[in-house]
Amino acid sequence: MATAEMKKGDVKDIGLADAGKRKIEWAAQQMPVLESIRKRFVKEQPLKGLRVSACLHVTSETANLMIALRDGGADAVLCASNPLSTQDEVAASLNRDYNIPTFAIKGEDNDTYYSHLRAALEHKPQFTMDDGADLVTMLLTKRTDLVPNVIAGTEETTTGVIRLRAMAKDGTLKYPIIAVNDAMTKHFFDNRYGTGQSTIDGVIRATNVLLAGLKVVIAGYGWCGRGVAMRAKGLGADVIITEIDPVKGIEAVMDGFRVMPMAEAVKEGDVFITVTGNKSVIRAEHFEKMKGGAIVCNSGHFNVEIDISALEKLSSGKREVRPLVDEYKLKDGRKVYLLGEGRLVNLATAEGHPASVMDMSFANQALSAEYLCANYKNLKPQVYVVPENLDKEIARLKLESMGHRLDKLTPEQEHYLASWQEGT
Repeated sequence: MATAEMKKGDVKDIGLADAGKRKIEWAAQQMPVLESIRKRFVKEQPLKGLRVSACLHVTSETANLMIALRDGGADAVLCASNPLSTQDEVAASLNRDYNIPTFAIKGEDNDTYYSHLRAALEHKPQFTMDDGADLVTMLLTKRTDLVPNVIAGTEETTTGVIRLRAMAKDGTLKYPIIAVNDAMTKHFFDNRYGTGQSTIDGVIRATNVLLAGLKVVIAGYGWCGRGVAMRAKGLGADVIITEIDPVKGIEAVMDGFRVMPMAEAVKEGDVFITVTGNKSVIRAEHFEKMKGGAIVCNSGHFNVEIDISALEKLSSGKREVRPLVDEYKLKDGRKVYLLGEGRLVNLATAEGHPASVMDMSFANQALSAEYLCANYKNLKPQVYVVPENLDKEIARLKLESMGHRLDKLTPEQEHYLASWQEGT
Protein backbone atom coordinates (compact mmCIF):
# COMPACT_ATOMS: atom_id res chain seq x y z
CA MET A 1 0.00 0.00 0.00
CA ALA A 2 1.37 3.41 -0.87
CA THR A 3 2.57 5.51 2.01
CA ALA A 4 0.03 8.22 1.24
CA GLU A 5 -2.78 5.72 1.78
CA MET A 6 -1.47 4.42 5.09
CA LYS A 7 -3.31 5.15 8.28
CA LYS A 8 -1.05 7.05 10.64
CA GLY A 9 0.71 5.43 13.57
CA ASP A 10 3.84 6.38 15.49
CA VAL A 11 6.91 4.16 15.11
CA LYS A 12 10.65 4.57 15.46
CA ASP A 13 11.60 4.13 11.80
CA ILE A 14 9.33 3.05 8.93
CA GLY A 15 12.51 1.95 7.14
CA LEU A 16 12.67 -1.07 9.46
CA ALA A 17 9.49 -2.50 7.92
CA ASP A 18 11.18 -5.02 5.61
CA ALA A 19 12.86 -6.72 8.56
CA GLY A 20 9.59 -6.58 10.48
CA LYS A 21 7.64 -8.25 7.68
CA ARG A 22 10.12 -11.13 7.60
CA LYS A 23 9.82 -11.49 11.35
CA ILE A 24 6.00 -11.51 11.22
CA GLU A 25 6.04 -14.14 8.48
CA TRP A 26 8.49 -16.30 10.43
CA ALA A 27 6.24 -16.25 13.50
CA ALA A 28 3.17 -17.04 11.39
CA GLN A 29 4.70 -20.37 10.36
CA GLN A 30 4.68 -21.43 14.02
CA MET A 31 1.11 -20.28 14.73
CA PRO A 32 -1.09 -22.80 12.89
CA VAL A 33 -4.08 -22.53 15.24
CA LEU A 34 -4.35 -18.77 14.84
CA GLU A 35 -3.88 -19.18 11.10
CA SER A 36 -6.80 -21.62 10.90
CA ILE A 37 -8.95 -19.08 12.79
CA ARG A 38 -7.79 -16.27 10.50
CA LYS A 39 -8.79 -18.24 7.39
CA ARG A 40 -12.27 -18.84 8.82
CA PHE A 41 -12.52 -15.18 9.82
CA VAL A 42 -11.80 -14.16 6.20
CA LYS A 43 -14.86 -16.11 5.05
CA GLU A 44 -17.25 -15.38 7.92
CA GLN A 45 -16.29 -11.78 8.87
CA PRO A 46 -17.46 -12.13 12.52
CA LEU A 47 -15.85 -8.81 13.53
CA LYS A 48 -17.03 -6.78 10.55
CA GLY A 49 -16.87 -3.05 11.28
CA LEU A 50 -15.84 -3.53 14.93
CA ARG A 51 -13.49 -0.78 16.12
CA VAL A 52 -10.79 -2.45 18.23
CA SER A 53 -8.19 -0.64 20.34
CA ALA A 54 -5.49 -3.09 21.43
CA CYS A 55 -2.79 -2.43 24.01
CA LEU A 56 -0.40 -5.39 23.77
CA HIS A 57 3.29 -6.17 23.55
CA VAL A 58 4.18 -5.22 19.97
CA THR A 59 5.91 -8.39 18.82
CA SER A 60 5.80 -10.55 15.71
CA GLU A 61 3.29 -12.86 17.42
CA THR A 62 1.00 -9.95 18.32
CA ALA A 63 1.23 -8.78 14.72
CA ASN A 64 -0.30 -12.06 13.57
CA LEU A 65 -3.17 -11.64 16.03
CA MET A 66 -3.83 -8.12 14.72
CA ILE A 67 -3.79 -9.41 11.15
CA ALA A 68 -6.32 -12.11 12.09
CA LEU A 69 -8.61 -9.49 13.68
CA ARG A 70 -8.28 -7.25 10.62
CA ASP A 71 -9.03 -10.17 8.30
CA GLY A 72 -12.11 -10.92 10.41
CA GLY A 73 -13.44 -7.47 9.55
CA ALA A 74 -12.20 -5.47 12.53
CA ASP A 75 -10.95 -1.90 12.23
CA ALA A 76 -8.03 -2.24 14.64
CA VAL A 77 -5.28 -0.06 16.08
CA LEU A 78 -2.45 -1.14 18.35
CA CYS A 79 -0.31 0.50 21.02
CA ALA A 80 2.39 -0.92 23.28
CA SER A 81 1.53 -2.27 26.74
CA ASN A 82 5.06 -1.71 28.03
CA PRO A 83 7.74 0.85 27.11
CA LEU A 84 10.44 -1.80 26.55
CA SER A 85 8.51 -4.63 24.91
CA THR A 86 8.14 -3.22 21.38
CA GLN A 87 9.94 -4.72 18.40
CA ASP A 88 10.42 -1.56 16.32
CA GLU A 89 10.69 -3.41 13.02
CA VAL A 90 7.35 -5.16 13.67
CA ALA A 91 5.65 -1.86 14.52
CA ALA A 92 6.96 -0.39 11.27
CA SER A 93 5.72 -3.31 9.19
CA LEU A 94 2.25 -3.28 10.77
CA ASN A 95 1.90 0.35 9.71
CA ARG A 96 3.40 0.05 6.22
CA ASP A 97 2.54 -3.47 5.08
CA TYR A 98 -0.68 -4.30 6.90
CA ASN A 99 -2.29 -0.85 7.31
CA ILE A 100 -2.77 -1.41 11.04
CA PRO A 101 -2.00 1.89 12.85
CA THR A 102 0.56 1.08 15.53
CA PHE A 103 1.74 3.46 18.23
CA ALA A 104 4.86 1.97 19.81
CA ILE A 105 8.56 2.76 20.12
CA LYS A 106 10.95 0.62 22.13
CA GLY A 107 12.36 2.63 25.02
CA GLU A 108 9.67 5.32 24.86
CA ASP A 109 9.46 7.50 27.95
CA ASN A 110 6.38 7.61 30.15
CA ASP A 111 4.93 10.66 28.43
CA THR A 112 5.19 8.98 25.02
CA TYR A 113 3.81 5.73 26.40
CA TYR A 114 0.68 7.43 27.71
CA SER A 115 0.33 9.55 24.56
CA HIS A 116 0.21 6.27 22.62
CA LEU A 117 -2.51 4.96 24.92
CA ARG A 118 -4.47 8.15 24.25
CA ALA A 119 -3.94 7.72 20.51
CA ALA A 120 -5.37 4.19 20.68
CA LEU A 121 -8.44 5.53 22.50
CA GLU A 122 -8.90 8.25 19.88
CA HIS A 123 -9.97 5.36 17.66
CA LYS A 124 -13.20 5.45 19.72
CA PRO A 125 -13.17 1.71 20.39
CA GLN A 126 -16.14 -0.57 20.64
CA PHE A 127 -13.83 -3.31 21.89
CA THR A 128 -10.66 -3.18 24.01
CA MET A 129 -7.90 -5.77 24.03
CA ASP A 130 -5.53 -5.11 26.89
CA ASP A 131 -2.38 -6.53 28.49
CA GLY A 132 -2.03 -5.14 32.01
CA ALA A 133 -5.25 -3.05 32.01
CA ASP A 134 -3.56 0.33 31.41
CA LEU A 135 -5.79 1.05 28.41
CA VAL A 136 -8.98 0.11 30.27
CA THR A 137 -7.89 2.15 33.29
CA MET A 138 -7.32 5.24 31.15
CA LEU A 139 -10.65 4.69 29.39
CA LEU A 140 -12.59 4.37 32.65
CA THR A 141 -10.89 7.30 34.39
CA LYS A 142 -9.80 9.80 31.72
CA ARG A 143 -12.05 9.09 28.73
CA THR A 144 -15.41 8.25 30.26
CA ASP A 145 -17.04 9.93 27.25
CA LEU A 146 -16.02 6.91 25.17
CA VAL A 147 -17.35 4.24 27.53
CA PRO A 148 -20.94 4.11 26.16
CA ASN A 149 -19.60 2.91 22.80
CA VAL A 150 -17.64 -0.03 24.27
CA ILE A 151 -19.43 -3.36 24.17
CA ALA A 152 -16.75 -5.68 25.58
CA GLY A 153 -13.06 -6.45 25.93
CA THR A 154 -10.37 -9.00 26.70
CA GLU A 155 -7.38 -9.02 29.07
CA GLU A 156 -4.20 -10.97 28.39
CA THR A 157 -2.20 -11.15 31.61
CA THR A 158 -2.37 -11.98 35.32
CA THR A 159 -1.68 -8.43 36.50
CA GLY A 160 -4.43 -7.00 34.34
CA VAL A 161 -6.96 -9.59 35.51
CA ILE A 162 -6.17 -8.71 39.15
CA ARG A 163 -6.82 -5.02 38.40
CA LEU A 164 -10.02 -5.73 36.49
CA ARG A 165 -11.44 -7.93 39.22
CA ALA A 166 -10.78 -5.10 41.68
CA MET A 167 -12.61 -2.72 39.33
CA ALA A 168 -15.56 -5.10 39.06
CA LYS A 169 -15.69 -5.46 42.83
CA ASP A 170 -15.97 -1.72 43.44
CA GLY A 171 -18.33 -1.12 40.49
CA THR A 172 -15.85 0.76 38.30
CA LEU A 173 -15.89 -1.76 35.43
CA LYS A 174 -18.54 -0.74 32.88
CA TYR A 175 -18.53 -3.56 30.33
CA PRO A 176 -17.83 -7.33 30.22
CA ILE A 177 -14.24 -8.46 29.83
CA ILE A 178 -12.96 -11.99 29.26
CA ALA A 179 -9.85 -12.93 31.25
CA VAL A 180 -7.90 -14.65 28.49
CA ASN A 181 -5.12 -15.21 31.03
CA ASP A 182 -7.32 -17.62 32.96
CA ALA A 183 -7.93 -19.96 30.03
CA MET A 184 -6.26 -23.33 30.58
CA THR A 185 -4.60 -23.06 27.18
CA LYS A 186 -3.15 -19.73 28.28
CA HIS A 187 -1.85 -19.95 31.84
CA PHE A 188 -0.93 -23.66 31.75
CA PHE A 189 1.20 -23.10 28.66
CA ASP A 190 1.95 -19.43 27.93
CA ASN A 191 2.65 -18.56 31.58
CA ARG A 192 4.57 -21.74 32.35
CA TYR A 193 6.42 -22.69 29.16
CA GLY A 194 6.43 -19.29 27.48
CA THR A 195 7.48 -17.21 30.50
CA GLY A 196 9.78 -19.99 31.67
CA GLN A 197 11.81 -20.10 28.48
CA SER A 198 11.69 -16.42 27.55
CA THR A 199 12.66 -15.19 31.03
CA ILE A 200 15.74 -17.37 31.18
CA ASP A 201 16.48 -16.34 27.58
CA GLY A 202 16.31 -12.68 28.64
CA VAL A 203 18.70 -13.19 31.56
CA ILE A 204 21.21 -15.05 29.42
CA ARG A 205 21.05 -12.64 26.47
CA ALA A 206 21.52 -9.65 28.78
CA THR A 207 24.38 -11.07 30.86
CA ASN A 208 25.84 -14.14 29.13
CA VAL A 209 26.26 -15.74 32.56
CA LEU A 210 26.41 -19.50 33.00
CA LEU A 211 23.43 -20.43 35.15
CA ALA A 212 24.76 -23.87 36.01
CA GLY A 213 25.98 -23.80 39.60
CA LEU A 214 24.45 -20.42 40.41
CA LYS A 215 21.80 -19.92 43.09
CA VAL A 216 18.72 -18.52 41.34
CA VAL A 217 16.04 -17.02 43.60
CA ILE A 218 12.55 -16.91 42.10
CA ALA A 219 9.94 -14.79 43.88
CA GLY A 220 6.52 -16.33 43.32
CA TYR A 221 5.52 -19.88 42.44
CA GLY A 222 2.45 -19.25 40.32
CA TRP A 223 2.36 -20.57 36.77
CA CYS A 224 5.08 -18.15 35.66
CA GLY A 225 7.28 -18.94 38.64
CA ARG A 226 6.87 -22.68 38.06
CA GLY A 227 8.00 -22.27 34.48
CA VAL A 228 11.04 -20.14 35.32
CA ALA A 229 12.06 -22.54 38.10
CA MET A 230 11.73 -25.54 35.78
CA ARG A 231 13.97 -23.99 33.13
CA ALA A 232 16.55 -22.66 35.61
CA LYS A 233 16.78 -26.10 37.21
CA GLY A 234 17.16 -27.67 33.77
CA LEU A 235 20.19 -25.46 33.14
CA GLY A 236 21.83 -26.63 36.34
CA ALA A 237 20.95 -23.80 38.72
CA ASP A 238 20.31 -24.28 42.43
CA VAL A 239 16.79 -22.83 42.62
CA ILE A 240 15.34 -21.16 45.70
CA ILE A 241 11.66 -20.12 45.85
CA THR A 242 10.11 -17.35 47.94
CA GLU A 243 6.33 -17.56 48.47
CA ILE A 244 3.54 -16.27 50.71
CA ASP A 245 1.05 -19.04 49.87
CA PRO A 246 1.58 -22.24 51.91
CA VAL A 247 0.05 -24.46 49.21
CA LYS A 248 2.35 -23.09 46.52
CA GLY A 249 5.21 -23.30 48.99
CA ILE A 250 4.72 -27.01 49.67
CA GLU A 251 4.31 -27.61 45.93
CA ALA A 252 7.68 -25.94 45.31
CA VAL A 253 9.28 -28.14 47.98
CA MET A 254 7.80 -31.28 46.44
CA ASP A 255 9.05 -30.13 43.03
CA GLY A 256 12.55 -30.23 44.53
CA PHE A 257 13.18 -26.59 45.47
CA ARG A 258 14.11 -24.91 48.73
CA VAL A 259 11.58 -22.39 50.07
CA MET A 260 12.53 -19.51 52.35
CA PRO A 261 11.70 -15.83 52.98
CA MET A 262 13.37 -13.27 50.74
CA ALA A 263 15.24 -11.93 53.79
CA GLU A 264 17.12 -15.24 53.93
CA ALA A 265 17.32 -15.89 50.20
CA VAL A 266 19.15 -12.61 49.54
CA LYS A 267 22.14 -13.88 51.54
CA GLU A 268 22.54 -16.82 49.12
CA GLY A 269 21.25 -15.72 45.72
CA ASP A 270 23.33 -14.93 42.66
CA VAL A 271 20.38 -14.20 40.35
CA PHE A 272 16.97 -12.89 41.46
CA ILE A 273 13.84 -13.08 39.30
CA THR A 274 10.50 -11.67 40.48
CA VAL A 275 7.23 -13.01 39.03
CA THR A 276 4.63 -12.19 41.68
CA GLY A 277 2.44 -9.43 40.22
CA ASN A 278 2.92 -7.49 43.46
CA LYS A 279 5.04 -4.46 44.38
CA SER A 280 8.27 -4.04 46.37
CA VAL A 281 9.08 -7.74 46.47
CA ILE A 282 12.78 -6.85 46.61
CA ARG A 283 13.28 -3.83 48.86
CA ALA A 284 15.99 -1.80 50.59
CA GLU A 285 16.50 -4.33 53.40
CA HIS A 286 17.08 -7.01 50.78
CA PHE A 287 19.60 -5.02 48.76
CA GLU A 288 21.49 -4.33 51.99
CA LYS A 289 22.08 -8.06 52.49
CA MET A 290 22.77 -9.15 48.89
CA LYS A 291 26.10 -10.56 47.82
CA GLY A 292 28.24 -8.35 45.61
CA GLY A 293 27.65 -9.09 41.93
CA ALA A 294 24.01 -10.12 42.36
CA ILE A 295 21.86 -9.90 39.23
CA VAL A 296 18.28 -8.71 39.73
CA CYS A 297 15.43 -8.75 37.24
CA ASN A 298 11.65 -8.89 36.95
CA SER A 299 9.35 -10.87 34.68
CA GLY A 300 6.07 -9.55 36.12
CA HIS A 301 4.07 -7.12 34.02
CA PHE A 302 4.87 -3.84 35.79
CA ASN A 303 8.24 -2.54 36.96
CA VAL A 304 7.12 -2.29 40.58
CA GLU A 305 8.28 -5.65 41.91
CA ILE A 306 11.82 -4.36 42.44
CA ASP A 307 12.06 -1.16 44.50
CA ILE A 308 14.40 0.67 42.15
CA SER A 309 14.19 3.97 44.02
CA ALA A 310 15.45 2.20 47.17
CA LEU A 311 18.34 0.72 45.17
CA GLU A 312 19.22 4.18 43.86
CA LYS A 313 19.24 5.64 47.38
CA LEU A 314 21.61 2.91 48.54
CA SER A 315 23.95 3.52 45.61
CA SER A 316 26.83 5.92 45.13
CA GLY A 317 26.82 5.54 41.36
CA LYS A 318 25.23 3.85 38.36
CA ARG A 319 26.44 2.96 34.88
CA GLU A 320 25.28 0.81 31.97
CA VAL A 321 27.81 -2.00 31.57
CA ARG A 322 25.97 -3.90 28.82
CA PRO A 323 22.81 -3.02 26.87
CA LEU A 324 19.98 -2.84 29.43
CA VAL A 325 22.30 -3.97 32.25
CA ASP A 326 22.72 -1.23 34.87
CA GLU A 327 25.46 -1.59 37.48
CA TYR A 328 24.59 0.03 40.81
CA LYS A 329 27.59 0.59 43.05
CA LEU A 330 26.46 0.49 46.65
CA LYS A 331 28.04 2.77 49.21
CA ASP A 332 29.89 -0.14 50.84
CA GLY A 333 31.49 -1.12 47.52
CA ARG A 334 29.20 -4.00 46.54
CA LYS A 335 27.70 -4.00 43.03
CA VAL A 336 24.18 -5.00 42.05
CA TYR A 337 23.16 -5.46 38.43
CA LEU A 338 19.61 -4.56 37.34
CA LEU A 339 18.34 -5.91 34.02
CA GLY A 340 15.93 -4.14 31.68
CA GLU A 341 15.23 -1.23 34.07
CA GLY A 342 13.21 -3.65 36.19
CA ARG A 343 10.69 -4.15 33.40
CA LEU A 344 9.70 -7.60 32.13
CA VAL A 345 13.06 -9.05 31.23
CA ASN A 346 11.74 -11.57 28.72
CA LEU A 347 10.67 -8.74 26.41
CA ALA A 348 13.13 -6.01 27.43
CA THR A 349 16.27 -8.06 26.72
CA ALA A 350 14.86 -10.94 24.65
CA GLU A 351 11.99 -11.44 22.19
CA GLY A 352 9.20 -12.58 24.49
CA HIS A 353 7.44 -15.92 24.27
CA PRO A 354 8.07 -18.26 21.36
CA ALA A 355 5.44 -18.03 18.62
CA SER A 356 4.36 -21.64 19.13
CA VAL A 357 3.02 -20.98 22.63
CA MET A 358 1.56 -17.57 21.75
CA ASP A 359 -0.40 -19.41 19.07
CA MET A 360 -2.73 -20.69 21.79
CA SER A 361 -2.88 -17.45 23.76
CA PHE A 362 -3.78 -15.39 20.73
CA ALA A 363 -6.21 -18.01 19.47
CA ASN A 364 -7.97 -17.39 22.80
CA GLN A 365 -7.95 -13.65 22.12
CA ALA A 366 -9.42 -14.04 18.63
CA LEU A 367 -12.13 -16.52 19.63
CA SER A 368 -13.01 -14.53 22.76
CA ALA A 369 -13.49 -11.41 20.62
CA GLU A 370 -15.79 -13.38 18.31
CA TYR A 371 -17.73 -14.82 21.28
CA LEU A 372 -18.17 -11.41 22.92
CA CYS A 373 -19.41 -9.79 19.73
CA ALA A 374 -22.14 -12.42 19.56
CA ASN A 375 -23.03 -12.50 23.26
CA TYR A 376 -22.19 -9.15 24.90
CA LYS A 377 -25.85 -8.18 25.27
CA ASN A 378 -26.36 -11.08 27.69
CA LEU A 379 -23.32 -10.31 29.84
CA LYS A 380 -22.89 -8.02 32.84
CA PRO A 381 -19.93 -5.67 33.46
CA GLN A 382 -17.88 -8.41 35.07
CA VAL A 383 -14.74 -10.43 34.41
CA TYR A 384 -15.53 -13.73 32.67
CA VAL A 385 -13.44 -16.79 31.89
CA VAL A 386 -12.96 -18.10 28.36
CA PRO A 387 -15.83 -20.52 27.61
CA GLU A 388 -14.63 -24.08 28.21
CA ASN A 389 -15.62 -25.30 24.75
CA LEU A 390 -13.39 -22.65 23.12
CA ASP A 391 -10.50 -23.51 25.45
CA LYS A 392 -10.72 -27.21 24.62
CA GLU A 393 -11.10 -26.59 20.90
CA ILE A 394 -7.88 -24.56 20.93
CA ALA A 395 -6.09 -27.41 22.73
CA ARG A 396 -7.46 -29.92 20.22
CA LEU A 397 -6.35 -27.84 17.25
CA LYS A 398 -2.89 -27.36 18.77
CA LEU A 399 -2.46 -31.08 19.39
CA GLU A 400 -3.57 -31.81 15.84
CA SER A 401 -1.12 -29.28 14.42
CA MET A 402 1.70 -30.99 16.35
CA GLY A 403 0.84 -34.39 14.87
CA HIS A 404 -0.85 -35.87 17.96
CA ARG A 405 -4.30 -37.38 18.28
CA LEU A 406 -6.60 -38.06 21.22
CA ASP A 407 -8.33 -41.29 22.14
CA LYS A 408 -12.14 -41.56 22.34
CA LEU A 409 -14.49 -43.07 24.91
CA THR A 410 -16.41 -46.16 23.93
CA PRO A 411 -20.22 -46.11 24.40
CA GLU A 412 -19.74 -48.47 27.37
CA GLN A 413 -17.26 -46.06 28.98
CA GLU A 414 -19.57 -43.08 28.42
CA HIS A 415 -22.42 -44.98 30.06
CA TYR A 416 -20.21 -45.97 33.02
CA LEU A 417 -19.10 -42.38 33.64
CA ALA A 418 -22.70 -41.17 33.51
CA SER A 419 -24.09 -43.78 35.89
CA TRP A 420 -23.77 -44.67 39.56
CA GLN A 421 -25.11 -48.22 39.79
CA GLU A 422 -21.86 -50.16 39.27
CA GLY A 423 -19.59 -50.57 42.28
CA THR A 424 -17.13 -53.12 43.57
